[in-house]
Amino acid sequence: MARAKDPAVRSHLLDRAAHMLRTRQPVTLRALVAGTGVSTMAVYTYFGSMDGLWKALRQEGFTRLAAKLAAVSTTTDPVRDLASLGAAYLANALESPDLYRVMFDAGFELEDADAADEALHCLVRAVERAKTAGRFRGDVDPLELATHSWTIGHGLASLVATGPLPHQALAHAVPMLTALFVSAGDDPVRCRRSVERGWGQMPPAGPGTAARRP
Repeated sequence: MARAKDPAVRSHLLDRAAHMLRTRQPVTLRALVAGTGVSTMAVYTYFGSMDGLWKALRQEGFTRLAAKLAAVSTTTDPVRDLASLGAAYLANALESPDLYRVMFDAGFELEDADAADEALHCLVRAVERAKTAGRFRGDVDPLELATHSWTIGHGLASLVATGPLPHQALAHAVPMLTALFVSAGDDPVRCRRSVERGWGQMPPAGPGTAARRP
């Protein structure tokens, strides 16, 4: 009878591969499993091959991101929800910085490109809710505004989670998102309050991020 697969082993191998890539270690079959307590056969068991591992690596990043965004509660304030989605996006990057870096490496093929688009779709739906609620103008393009919002979050994530800036730099998201949403028609005072409440769900600095300096 085949032995059941352990999701924790799969996740650990993916995290280890992402870390090895970031630290420029050669990712060979033996190096990947060294010190993990599993054999080289585990790579074939969970991924079919090393090529399968590469495909799964990027996909795992987007899978974890989708789960993080799905956990964000929907409130009666869609602008707050937009900021909350941004905070969840940043939290995901801070929790798995190595995997986050690999997510956007187009050198690795995605297993399911449509699933990877779900992060953007979450933002689009929130923008559409804000339009329906009268917070944004009727002529605002949800996809365009969602893309601009993601650009702000991705830039901060790249500079803090995998780059040179300290965790405190994430506070810049509040004025940047506020300016973006006000340009879409929201009231400045109300918008700032909504963004601050949504962004307030960002986790405190951890040992790794707090130590960074620009």
